[in-house]
Amino acid sequence: MQRIIKDGAVVLDNWHLLDKDTTLDALPNSDNLIVPFKLWAEHAHALKARDGKLGIWLDSDEQAEDIADDLANFQLIALNFPSFADGRNYSNARLLRERFGYTGELRAIGDVLRDQLFFYLRCGFNSFAVRADRDAEDALGSLKDFSEVYQSAVDQPQPLFRRRG
Repeated sequence: MQRIIKDGAVVLDNWHLLDKDTTLDALPNSDNLIVPFKLWAEHAHALKARDGKLGIWLDSDEQAEDIADDLANFQLIALNFPSFADGRNYSNARLLRERFGYTGELRAIGDVLRDQLFFYLRCGFNSFAVRADRDAEDALGSLKDFSEVYQSAVDQPQPLFRRRG
């Protein structure tokens, strides 16, 4: 099992992230699965009938709006960062939290590096699958790199000038 950062601690991951080429026939009935958006779009009815928990992952070229009506079906939404330079899923994270009111687990996957965890957190992520060649324990410390923030975001809706007493 992979170790991930979830809610400020390093834990063992009990979810299985499926590849884009996974077919419905290959799915176990009771595992916790994170399915690609394409599989969900084609087989939502069958996936909802499974016994295990269900999560979905969106690639950086897929939109949060496409799953907005289905959010109640997902205990986890993973947003893929194929490259550290591709930040499109920061916007999806904010949309999921602020516009669509998603309160479940929101996970960053892909090229997830220590230097970006604080910014993921600000956009509403609460779990992070750090890249396999990096240490999750080391990355955990980056969530406390800054003691105060000036701008408003998902994690702190009030800007600093409004919080001053």
